[in-house]
Amino acid sequence: MNMPITNPLRVGLRQERVISPQCLVVFGASGDLTHRKLIPALFELFNQRRLPSEFAVLGCARRKWTDEEFRRKMAIAIGPIASENQNSWDQFASGLFYQPLDLDKDNDVFLLKKRLEDIDRLRATHGNRTFYLSVSPDFYGTACRSLSLAGLLDDPKRSRLVIEKPFGRDFASALALNRLVQGFANESQVFRIDHYLGKETVQNILVMRFANTIFEPIWNRNYISSVQITAAETVGVEERAGYYESSGALRDMVQNHLTQMLALTAMEPPGHFDPEAIRNEKAKVLQAARLADEMEPWNCCVRGQYCKGGTDSMPLAGYREEPGVNPNSTTETYVAMKLFIDNWRWQGVPFYVRTGKRLAKRISEVVLTFREAPVHLFDAVGGSPTSNQLVLRIQPNEGAEFRFDVKSPGSGMRSRPVEMEFSYEESFGEPSDEGYVRLLADAMLGDPTLFTRNDEVEAAWRLYTPLLELIEDSPWQLPICQYESRTWGPAAADALIAQDELIWRRP
Repeated sequence: MNMPITNPLRVGLRQERVISPQCLVVFGASGDLTHRKLIPALFELFNQRRLPSEFAVLGCARRKWTDEEFRRKMAIAIGPIASENQNSWDQFASGLFYQPLDLDKDNDVFLLKKRLEDIDRLRATHGNRTFYLSVSPDFYGTACRSLSLAGLLDDPKRSRLVIEKPFGRDFASALALNRLVQGFANESQVFRIDHYLGKETVQNILVMRFANTIFEPIWNRNYISSVQITAAETVGVEERAGYYESSGALRDMVQNHLTQMLALTAMEPPGHFDPEAIRNEKAKVLQAARLADEMEPWNCCVRGQYCKGGTDSMPLAGYREEPGVNPNSTTETYVAMKLFIDNWRWQGVPFYVRTGKRLAKRISEVVLTFREAPVHLFDAVGGSPTSNQLVLRIQPNEGAEFRFDVKSPGSGMRSRPVEMEFSYEESFGEPSDEGYVRLLADAMLGDPTLFTRNDEVEAAWRLYTPLLELIEDSPWQLPICQYESRTWGPAAADALIAQDELIWRRP
């Protein structure tokens, strides 16, 4: 059953804050992220009339491009979006600039400062700057040092620093990187970005819980028996083998995306809707979370790697056959694990998280399964009665659905499950914004609500330290389980959840 929402005109749905005049400086502007995500997101903000006329983008990289070359390459990168909106693109592109830059050369950074002063005068950006580090994590420290040396981080109210994941490789490196960054910038200036938090349905977890009295009273161990958090992809490693071989699914997806979804799902109600109040509650969840078996973590975690699959007409290579991958690689492309949160609300409730590449369906969701009725009064169509479930769909088809039992047609009193569904696109007449649209706007607004604070990052890495140490020191205790491409993962993951007499949801 769909739940249509009657609304005024669509323009009334968006009550967005106005971004102040400023210049967004993108380090690594010749890279893939800038082409695929950042420029399209900024152009969307421009078309939504959320960018001020006093706005500029300065791309920086080692390549010796001119402003015109940068504009032309960005237009080619976003393709039809620019050509179909040529007038808008021309106006937007007039605010794109480029500055060749090598972060290891101090003189280049002082030239950057001079260029920014010129842009301030040309575009009236008032010296407000957001620096976006779309570079290798190896250069985060160098970038912070160089910007600080040039005095570009001196004013916390006029300069901000956006840092992409991965923020560290383990607890020790994340701790060291936090100390390094905080040596050059205030924590209030630092925005650690996780694009999953920009998705409408991730944010909707908070609204559904704290704006509706029907949910919050039952959002606890008394009524919820288990929680599943899934981020499944149908694609393989594609062209990211160089990065993926050194990270794997645990570092690439679990430590950030899935852990942030866990924190939002399990957090306590904040005292008020304030960035720090929300981040305080998220940090408390991560500090209380633990592996289900910390002493023998191999009992609560499964690692997998996709192998050949597909069909005769469309065969799919295994991970070890992908270009750039070690043919003997033991890097995981799939992780499933069981966690507990040791606090009053969630004590004893298992949280299962899983992620993988080349799985059967692309989907990200949070599934809360409620406890069964204490007495089964009615026979169920097709066998045993089903538990109520609330499914929060992060992607695709953003929305939510609630599964409950009703009387089956006909004589007798037999029950069967039905689903009540909410879809963002159907209810609001438009798809939700891509995550980077919201996050770029929030960073330029100085709103840290959807960004990860230093103690959250450290708590997340600390949570998975036993697994990381096990993989490094005793990998035979947590071996790689092969699974066929376009299936739902290794059988060992099914066995893991079956210990609690549960099964993974397979939409």
